[in-house]
Amino acid sequence: MSIKSFKGGIHPPERKVLTCDLSVEPLFPSTKTVWIPVTQGGAPNSILVQVGDTVSRGQKIAETEAFLSAPVHASIAGVVKKIENHLVTGNIDAPCIVIEADGSGRTDFMPPLDPFTCTREEAIGRLREAGLVGMGGASFPTHVKLNPPKGATIDYLIANGAECEPYLTIDARTMQESAAKVIDGVAIAMYIAGASEGIIALEDNKADLVPTLEKAIADRKSVPVGAGACACSISVVLCKTKYPQGGEKMLIKAITGREVPSGGLPSAAGCVVQNVGTLKAISEAFREGKPLIDRALTVSGGSCANPKNIEVPVGTLVGDLIPEAITLKPGVAKIIAGGPMMGISMKSASFPVQKNTSGVLFLTAGETALVDESPCIGCGRCMQVCSCLLSPVLIVRAIKGDNLEEAVRCGLLDCVECGTCAYACPARIKLVQHFRIGKQLVRAEQQREAARKAAREAAKKDNGAKGAN
Repeated sequence: MSIKSFKGGIHPPERKVLTCDLSVEPLFPSTKTVWIPVTQGGAPNSILVQVGDTVSRGQKIAETEAFLSAPVHASIAGVVKKIENHLVTGNIDAPCIVIEADGSGRTDFMPPLDPFTCTREEAIGRLREAGLVGMGGASFPTHVKLNPPKGATIDYLIANGAECEPYLTIDARTMQESAAKVIDGVAIAMYIAGASEGIIALEDNKADLVPTLEKAIADRKSVPVGAGACACSISVVLCKTKYPQGGEKMLIKAITGREVPSGGLPSAAGCVVQNVGTLKAISEAFREGKPLIDRALTVSGGSCANPKNIEVPVGTLVGDLIPEAITLKPGVAKIIAGGPMMGISMKSASFPVQKNTSGVLFLTAGETALVDESPCIGCGRCMQVCSCLLSPVLIVRAIKGDNLEEAVRCGLLDCVECGTCAYACPARIKLVQHFRIGKQLVRAEQQREAARKAAREAAKKDNGAKGAN
């Protein structure tokens, strides 16, 4: 099996040995309470319940009619105790629905639905009703991703099992322990998106998973799937262990040789990429009628005394797992939601696990780069490692010089914020943070320009109406 790769990238210490052989352990918050963020992907949701309401596990509790959205469901059966703002990933306060378990275990799942005999519209509707979003971190609504723009032809459905972030092993454990569901999810996603070929992409440090996945594929082929028979064209591909191999653009380039155009979507390259956890959830949404209400994740880091792969109800406060299930060592220097490269540093552990929470890391000072920036020495290392083939040094110079137009010209909006440039920078310049600020400034200017344009159009219409009178 040939090893696929892309140009650029880095090789940070993997540090996966802490949890790579540990099975996923189901846990429940010590307080028997969850804080479920009202919006977890797409447009803001409206709350459907009130304080005092009794809810069932799987019951819809927040939604909006916007297409680019994902409803939210109760992850435990119990009583709505509060609806208030609380710290969430990103260090912001956002509306959360607080549910206290009543011990009943009631469920309110959807009826099972055969994805290969229902209409495509019904299948898309099921994905949306289940509240499925990308579980690799982006939280992009799954029903939108599997419904490519009109005229787009999807050749490949790529199952992203690269898991290139250090420490994280939950995707590998999902493939190891739930291979049949992952393969079923691949087949379903292929059928909905109209893809002719399914590819499961692994980094070669997970080559031991190949026999497990190939057996699941063989088992799948041996069972008739009716109209979905074409969805049996599934194979496993190994990619070089290199960060950020799991990025959509990098994965597509490495596997197919195609490039996603600047400002374009993977569908423009004939591809759809889905995280393996999302594919497992797709299978459960159709076969069991289960919404996305549980989240598997890795808890690790040098300050974690007992690293684990766990599964908890969505809305579980990380702090409610400490110290009963997770024990910390003294000297926690940083808490990260996600992986160390693209994750977000949190000010406390009192934040809820969301649909896109792939990991929580408790790091020591030696595992972090808590240093100040020094002046750029113009070495060009950031350009050598950039997987998007950009010039980070030129972008950051333009941002610092308040020249957003030049920053955009140099590729600011094409940056995927993977952090390879910052990792390689000997001056420890916080490049990604500068890029995020630059993007916010660009978007703010675009909004102001849109408002100015709307005002000009309104004034033009008003003047036209006065002239007609």
